Amino acid sequence: MSLNDPQWGKRGGNSGGPPDLDEIWRNVNRRLSDMFGRRGSGDAPPGEPRPPRAALPLSGVGLLVALVLLVWLASGFYIVDEGRRGVVMRFGKFTETTQPGPRWHLPYPVESVELVDFSQVKTIEIGYRNSPKNRVDREAVMITDDENIIDILFAVQYNIKNAEDYVFHNRKPDLIVAWAAESAIREVTAKAKMDFVLYEGREQIARDTETLLQDMLDRYRTGVFIQKVTLQNVVPPEKVQAAFDDAVKAGQDRERMKNEGQAYANDVIPRARGAAARLLEEAQGYQASVVSKSEGDASRFRQIVAEYQKAPGVTRERLYLDMMQSVLGSSSKVVVEPKSGSLLYLPLDKLMQQGPAAGEPAMPAVVPRVVAPSESPAAVDAQRSSREALRRERGG
Repeated sequence: MSLNDPQWGKRGGNSGGPPDLDEIWRNVNRRLSDMFGRRGSGDAPPGEPRPPRAALPLSGVGLLVALVLLVWLASGFYIVDEGRRGVVMRFGKFTETTQPGPRWHLPYPVESVELVDFSQVKTIEIGYRNSPKNRVDREAVMITDDENIIDILFAVQYNIKNAEDYVFHNRKPDLIVAWAAESAIREVTAKAKMDFVLYEGREQIARDTETLLQDMLDRYRTGVFIQKVTLQNVVPPEKVQAAFDDAVKAGQDRERMKNEGQAYANDVIPRARGAAARLLEEAQGYQASVVSKSEGDASRFRQIVAEYQKAPGVTRERLYLDMMQSVLGSSSKVVVEPKSGSLLYLPLDKLMQQGPAAGEPAMPAVVPRVVAPSESPAAVDAQRSSREALRRERGG
C-alpha cells in the first residue's frame, strides 16, 4: 500500500487514526488475486449473484513461500575448485567428501559444506618465527645423548591427505602438527651425540624426525601428510658459544695432528719395511754366499788332500807358491840388494802401473837409483816423491 493511496488513513471510520493493517492486507490479497485470476470475469451487475471466481493457482502467501523455498533450495549449490575437497555435514555429522566440480547439498540448516584445500602446502616453524634471528628459546633448546645442550631451528612442510580426519577428529590439527614436530625432534636428538647432530648427521636427523612425525600424526588421525622437515640452523647456545668454538678448534687441531702423524707413518713405515726386506734379502744372500763358499772350500780341500796323498812334495811346493802369490800380489814390491855396498831400490809396483797401453808410446825406462847407506829414510822418501812427480809430468 502506497502512502499516496487515497484510501490511506480513511478506513475503519477513523480518519485521523493509524491505518487498519487488516484492511491493508486484504487489499494486497485482492490485488494479487486479480492479477493471477481469470481475465474478463468482472463483477456482476447490481442485484445479480456474483459468478464464482476461478481458484487461483497460488495465493500471495503461497507464492512468497514458493519463492522462499526456491531460494532456499538454490542455496545448496556450490562449486569445489580443483585441488580442494568438499566435506558435507548433515546436522554437524560427516556425510561425504565431494570431488572438484559443481555440487549440491541440502541447504542450511540441514546440511553444510566445508571446503578443504588439498593442494596448499603449509609450513610450521619450530624454534623461530619468520627468520632464524627471531628465535624462540623455549622451542629451540634441545639436549643430546651425551648431555649437551644445542639449539635447533627447523621448519615442517605438510599438506592435507584426508579431509574427514583433518576436519572432525582433531580440533586444531595445525597446532597438533607443531606440538608433534617438536616432540619428534626432541626424541630423535636425545638419541644422538652432539657432534653427530652439529655436523655429519643433520640430514639423518631430518629424515628420522620426518618419519617419526608422520607416524605420530597417523596415530592421532590428523589427516596430514608431511612433505619435508628442514633444519634451518643447529648451533650451541649463545652463552657457551665461545667455549664451544675453543673446543671445536681443539678438535680440529687434534684431527690435523692425527692426519700429520698418519701421513708421517705412511711415509716412514713403507720405507722401514723396504729397508727391512732389503736387509733380510742381503742377509739371505750373504748366507747363501758363505755357505756356497764354505762348501766350495771344503770340496777344494778334499781334492787337495787327495792330490797331497799322491805327491806330497809337489803339492806342498805348489801350495806355498800359491800362498806367496796371493800375499805378494797386492803389496808394494821393492828389490833390495843387501850384499852390495849401496842400497838398490827398484819400485816394481810403480813400473807395472805405468805400463804402456795399446797404441801409446812406451814410457822411458825408470833408472834404478843407488842410495847411499848414509842417507836418512826421510831424505830417501823426499827423493822418491820428487822422482814420482817428475814421472807423472812426463806421463802427462
